[in-house]
Amino acid sequence: MRRVSGRAAGLVVAVLSGLALAMTSTTAQAATGPDVIAHRGSSGMAPENTAAAIDLAVRQRADYVEIDVQRTKDGKLVNFHDCTMERTTDIEDLYPGRPRYRVSDFTWNELRHLDAGSWFHDDYTGEPIITLDDVIHHIQHTRTGLLAEISPCSQYGTTVATDLADTLHGKPRYVREALARHRLAVQSFQTDDARTFHTAQPDIPIGILDADRPTDTELTELSQWADQINPQHTVTDQTLVDRVHQLGMDINVWTVDEPGAIRKMAGLGVDGIITDYPQTLTQRG
Repeated sequence: MRRVSGRAAGLVVAVLSGLALAMTSTTAQAATGPDVIAHRGSSGMAPENTAAAIDLAVRQRADYVEIDVQRTKDGKLVNFHDCTMERTTDIEDLYPGRPRYRVSDFTWNELRHLDAGSWFHDDYTGEPIITLDDVIHHIQHTRTGLLAEISPCSQYGTTVATDLADTLHGKPRYVREALARHRLAVQSFQTDDARTFHTAQPDIPIGILDADRPTDTELTELSQWADQINPQHTVTDQTLVDRVHQLGMDINVWTVDEPGAIRKMAGLGVDGIITDYPQTLTQRG
């Protein structure tokens, strides 16, 4: 992801709000603010991690869509966040009495029939779960890039990291073009997963997610091989942002939805803002 080098001065032609002032520069010069990263797609306005949420984020001109990678029982990589599927699908109705409802307990043929949309709104009834391949198909010829999170669900160990690396290795044209545009990265809460992926795909930027504030010792160690530190925005301040940049890494904060918090993070000079509402930053509905 690009490093923020400072907001262009003297060319602001319109200020629509305090947020716009913090996030825009000019109509004549490209904005230099943080990357807009659509959390699970535009998940505030469409059911998370579905094609509807991905496509809406693209229309809203998000710089990236952030997705969650898991693996089915028969080895298909799919875009799904929770470790079990009851919250956002009708899996209990379609497959009653199963002992567990993890993604890894079902084949892709079983999962492809689920309704992953009606929990969000009736307008999205029948919206299906999609695969990693589907996500790439939806964004490949757009300006929007991919930030893929390796699922931390305990049943996988580091195997999803290996599978994701192998899958991207099999898409050399997509990876080459996405890297040339600085529009591809992978992240994980699990350092072992991140290292496994980085070893297999050292050219693809790798980020470390953290709900807590990393220590300086941790930052120094991670800077030897990681490209991004991606902490929760509530633990992020100017000292942390400056230190991450001093160590040669980028910093993307999550999950930032409230306008005041967005303004604050932008003012700190973070490189990316992960949000459920990318239109708040892009000003495109």
